[in-house]
Amino acid sequence: MAFNSNLRGSRRKLKSEINVVPYIDVMLVLLIIFMAVPPTQNPSEIKLPNAERSTQPPDDYITLAVRDKGQLSIGINGKNGHGLEDVADRTALLERLRAAHEEHPDYPVLISGDRESKYDDVIQLISEAKKMGINRVGLATK
Repeated sequence: MAFNSNLRGSRRKLKSEINVVPYIDVMLVLLIIFMAVPPTQNPSEIKLPNAERSTQPPDDYITLAVRDKGQLSIGINGKNGHGLEDVADRTALLERLRAAHEEHPDYPVLISGDRESKYDDVIQLISEAKKMGINRVGLATK
């Protein structure tokens, strides 16, 4: 029998390092799952609350209309009013609104914004009407 002297003197060294390859595999699988599963709600979709009609809509009011591409209109609706008239720009609209408010100070202002109009245009008109001293400013709905 041959005697191997190397078996006695050599000891196996233990590895004291953590093997991270399985953790990386698990993380990549989780990443792929989260990327592949579609979100349940579209983040760009905004769900606005529905508004109910008021119990008594005003009989006489001033209408401001904002359409797509910045087209603006103003009109006085009511028993003795007339339809909407287009105006050239925002300053002309504000001048006409000021004149209509001086002529009819008790009329509320209803702003109707087209679906394709900019939200900022409607908000700016509300702000300008409030600065003129018009207390009753509302949004027209269908």
